[in-house]
Amino acid sequence: MSDTKTSPQPADAADPDAADIDVERLSTAPEDSDAPVGMGILGWGRWFWRQLTSMRVALLLLFLLSLAAIPGSLVPQEGPDTMKLVAWKEAHKGITPLFEKLQVFHVYSSVWFSAIYILLFVSLAGCIVPRTWQFIGVLRAQPPAAPRNLTRMPVYAAWHSDADPDAVHAAAHALLKKRGFRAVVGNGSVAAEKGYLREVGNLLFHFSLFALLIGVAWAGVASGSASKLVLEGQGYSNTTTQIDDFYGSRFYGVNDLDKFGFKLDGFTARYQESGPQTGTARQFTANVRYWTGDDATKLKKSTIEVNHPLEIGGSKVYLIGHGYAPVVTVRNAKKEIVYRGPTPFLPIDANMTSRGVVKVNDYGTDADGNKTQLAFQGFFLPTAPENFNVTGPRSMFPAAADPMLVINAYAGDLRTDSGLPQNVYQLDDKAMTQLKVDGNIAKVRLKVGQEWELPDNYGTISFDGYQQWATFTISHHPGNSVALVGAVAAILGLVGSLFVQRRRIWVRAVTGADGRTLVEVAGLGRSESARTAEELAELAVELQGDAPAVEEPSDDDADDDADDDADDADDDAPTAADSPAAAAPTAPETKE
Repeated sequence: MSDTKTSPQPADAADPDAADIDVERLSTAPEDSDAPVGMGILGWGRWFWRQLTSMRVALLLLFLLSLAAIPGSLVPQEGPDTMKLVAWKEAHKGITPLFEKLQVFHVYSSVWFSAIYILLFVSLAGCIVPRTWQFIGVLRAQPPAAPRNLTRMPVYAAWHSDADPDAVHAAAHALLKKRGFRAVVGNGSVAAEKGYLREVGNLLFHFSLFALLIGVAWAGVASGSASKLVLEGQGYSNTTTQIDDFYGSRFYGVNDLDKFGFKLDGFTARYQESGPQTGTARQFTANVRYWTGDDATKLKKSTIEVNHPLEIGGSKVYLIGHGYAPVVTVRNAKKEIVYRGPTPFLPIDANMTSRGVVKVNDYGTDADGNKTQLAFQGFFLPTAPENFNVTGPRSMFPAAADPMLVINAYAGDLRTDSGLPQNVYQLDDKAMTQLKVDGNIAKVRLKVGQEWELPDNYGTISFDGYQQWATFTISHHPGNSVALVGAVAAILGLVGSLFVQRRRIWVRAVTGADGRTLVEVAGLGRSESARTAEELAELAVELQGDAPAVEEPSDDDADDDADDDADDADDDAPTAADSPAAAAPTAPETKE
């Protein structure tokens, strides 16, 4: 059998396409492809896992998560502030249906936001686990042995000494341990390494980011919030019947509410009275007495301020707003009191101009004997203007310096018995008739203590004063503490990974042909470290205490007859390329 191997014959030069096919068949270069070729399901799964757990994809997912959270900050979300969401939808009717399909009004529980969140979660987990095992292996391993040629290291120093090599190694080992290095003696040298906290910081950052995601996810599935408007002198119990609005989650419902309550004894509001910031709020303080459990007799005093909530059990009570409630008394034609009390009006501007409706459901019958109901709609002005023709019904200052009630009246059916839900702050006037005087709309401006006699013999309404109210949000977010700790730990880990420098140092002492000990010190920074050369110089200076450098005779003092012997001695000594020995230790040389 012949050992001769035949090779493919080249294609006919007249057929360029055939030549190209032969070239491709002979080539060993891999085919260009955007994705793995010739792999089964398992291969594709491995490829996808490698891509998902790569740093590039993790950063991309983190960036996408930041972008996905932007709509949640710009568009009102379904939650405690329902009125703001309704107002936004009314102002943007054209785009509202599209936003509802895209789940923009509940971004953080949407399918697309959850998908990015879960992928980032899996990516971090797939990155942390192998890096942790790898770092554990590094901690258990000894520092790497000294390279054969230390002169190639970026930082290097050497000198001759009469000290014993073993004594030099022992002294170097002790000095490196004193400086916090992990040092080991072996193979005629000392190997040391420092800066493991850099990788610890890196892992801490990843673990903290992982914990941050867990905290946010936990808060998303086990959190809830409720809102309540409380008048001065009234109380609140954290039960379903007293909550204005409640927003729970999968693992937190109305049956999980903490048992507590509080009474609003008073509300203090202070504003800037002069200067360019006139009217700016300076103090909002709600003075409360609260209780825990079912015993409402044991009260504790406390205050609730903006960004300083009252923490009771696993819930926090936040102060989120305040306003005024004008106190009015309504009498019918028989002078019987049919309504008396405060009615909260909602602020519509920074000067606390407030709009509201007083609904009188039990008015009785009108002058003709027909069952009827009354309503008064208008504005409460804490500080009324002097000239309404210029400003209109607008308050001039948020504090109640000169309060006034500006209202008009309606009579008819409030449709409260229709079974349809109504907003207590808005008037359904479809079955109401606005009262008029001489064909003009009946309206009045009342100061405290004044009374208005209604047209058509509907009785009177008097403005008796005002009370303040405050709105509170009762929030239960169990994952917030975990997220906060994760965020702080992530910052600490990032600082450690950026500022802790990992570096290695080797010390080798060997006896040369002249009987002297050549001491070599070299360093290598595993990252950009400006301290490597400085640290090596300090070590060399300290090490000279145990291995002092020796001086060699100068060539100028040698006899002319000894030139040949000196040349022979120079030939036997180590060359500068291998070990640049000197009479005195050379300064550490930093190489690019």
